[in-house]
Amino acid sequence: MESFDIGGRPVGPDESTFVIAEAGSNHNGDLETAKELIDVAADAGADAVKFQTFRAEDLYVEESGEVEYLDDDRGIYEIIESMEMPYEWIPELHDYCSEQSIQFMSTPFDKRSAEELAEYVPAWKVASYTSSHVPFLQHLAGTDKPIIMSTGAHELAEVAESVAALREAGATDLVLLQCVAAYPTPISEINVGVVETLNEEFDVPTGLSDHTLDPVTAPAAAVALGASVVEKHFTLDKSMEGPDHEFALKPNELGRMVSAIRDTEATLGSGEKRVLEVEQELHEKARRAIHAGEYIEQGEPLTKENLNVLRPGERESGLHPKFYNELLETTATRDIQRGKGIKWEDVDQD
Repeated sequence: MESFDIGGRPVGPDESTFVIAEAGSNHNGDLETAKELIDVAADAGADAVKFQTFRAEDLYVEESGEVEYLDDDRGIYEIIESMEMPYEWIPELHDYCSEQSIQFMSTPFDKRSAEELAEYVPAWKVASYTSSHVPFLQHLAGTDKPIIMSTGAHELAEVAESVAALREAGATDLVLLQCVAAYPTPISEINVGVVETLNEEFDVPTGLSDHTLDPVTAPAAAVALGASVVEKHFTLDKSMEGPDHEFALKPNELGRMVSAIRDTEATLGSGEKRVLEVEQELHEKARRAIHAGEYIEQGEPLTKENLNVLRPGERESGLHPKFYNELLETTATRDIQRGKGIKWEDVDQD
C-alpha cells in the first residue's frame, strides 16, 4: 500500500493524517458565508475544506416525502433544492482557498456536478449514499483523480462491489472512510474499529467520516488505528438555519479536533522501541546498577550483604544487574569504597 498525492499533499499510511473540514451546505446559499467557512477551516489547520455540489433533480425523485432527521416541515426534495450550491461559485471558492493556503474540495452527487468541479478539485469525495452508484463511480474512476469514498449505510460486501467497480474502471488511488449515516451519530455507534477492517480487507489507506458531536474522541481513536484521512462537519454557528448545522463542530471545536489529531500522531511515534534523546539523562542516572553497599576490602568476597543494586545518580554506574549472581562468585581485587559502581576490573573473575 503506497502513498499518493492529493493536490501535492502526500496521503497514505506513513503520512500525517489528511484532515478535511466538511463545510457541506452550511453556507446557507450565501457566498460570503462560504468564504468565512474557508477562513475557519484554514485557521484550524485543516488540509482541505469541502463543500457539496448537487442538483435536487439529479439526486431525489420528486414527491419523495420527508426525512425525519431533518426536522423540517418541507419535503426532502424542496429542502435539497434550497441547499444547492451555485456552480458559478466553484472557481471563486477554489481561488479563495488558494489564497488561504487550504485545498478546495467538493463532493459531487451527479455527473453534471462532477463535470463542473473537475477542473478545480484535486480528488473526488464520494458520499456514502453514492458509494453504490456504480455508473457514477465508473465515471469518476475514468478521470484519473484520487477517490475518497465514505461507506456509511453499506455492508462490507457492498463496499467490496464498489471497490471492484472502481478498480475495474481504472481507479488506483483510493481511500475508504468508515462512516455511520446517522446525524448525529451516538459515540457508542461510531465503530471506529472498521478503519482497520477496511484497511485489512482492501489494502488501501482508510479513515473516518465522523458525525458524532464530540470533536476529539472518534477522530483521535481513528488516527490511533491508522487513519490516513479524517473528515468532520463544521459550521460558523450551530443555531443557524439548515439541517447540518446542529451536529457540526463550532469553529473552536474544529481547531480542537485538528490539534487532537496532530497530538495523537505525535504520541504514536515511530513504533521503534529504543532509548530516546529525551530519556538520555535518566537512562544514565536512574537505571539501576551494581554498587558497593558498604566498604569492601581487597580480597574480600562479594556477597549479598556488601552488594546493592541502586540508581547511580551522577556517580559512575556499575555493572548491569544481570551480572549480580556472577559477582557473588568473585573477590575484590582492590579496596572498594561504599557506593562505588563495581566494574569487572574491581574483582577477581577466576
